[in-house]
Amino acid sequence: MSDPYPPLRVKDLAVSDRPQERLQKLGASALSDTELLAMLLRSGGKGNNVLTIARQLVTEAGSLRTLVAWTEADFRRIKGIGRVKALQLVAVLEVARRVLADTGETDPLLNRPELVRDHLAPHYTGLQIEKFWVLCLNRKNRLMKQVEITSGTATSSLAHPREVFREAIRHGATAVICAHNHPSGDPAPSATDIQLTRQLREAARAVEIDLIDHVVLGRAATDPRSVGFFSFRQGGLI
Repeated sequence: MSDPYPPLRVKDLAVSDRPQERLQKLGASALSDTELLAMLLRSGGKGNNVLTIARQLVTEAGSLRTLVAWTEADFRRIKGIGRVKALQLVAVLEVARRVLADTGETDPLLNRPELVRDHLAPHYTGLQIEKFWVLCLNRKNRLMKQVEITSGTATSSLAHPREVFREAIRHGATAVICAHNHPSGDPAPSATDIQLTRQLREAARAVEIDLIDHVVLGRAATDPRSVGFFSFRQGGLI
């Protein structure tokens, strides 16, 4: 079988075609995804130079957006990427994720599930694990504090109402919105999601903090309703 990633030696390229020279002369926007990754990798490995490795990364992931969700183990499956380079890539892409998540708005209004989806999109897009967030709100439904309660939960207990409302009380919230993602992309609530929401509703009444909504986050492309989220409030379940 022929090698799908034939050797591509940087020294065989004309000086003007080398990523570093193109970056210096034309700026980062002129570089392809492969060239940008090559600049981050800086060097290749035995039998695979940096451009070959970068090209394989783009091919395997399909896009830079998908790479944001890759773990150290994912990167190390690529020949020529060891532990140090894998961790460097994870760190750089985490910086990118946080930059995207920082809208510059310190207290966004979150009174509709669409706004919750848009606010959390940089945090869950591409994730292959489940995360659960509590959004602590003031009386005007503006965000006071966002707290990640659980991450990568593999059991039936995604979160506990005690943890949710402990954070709400700690930050002086008068209301909360809970949200979690479905890595499958289908936001239809599971039986566990429904049970948890009932528990959250009862706990909210006990501590006199409003449960505005529980939003399940997915992707429009894999949502039978083509919406990309499910709102328990809109569904009449809160």
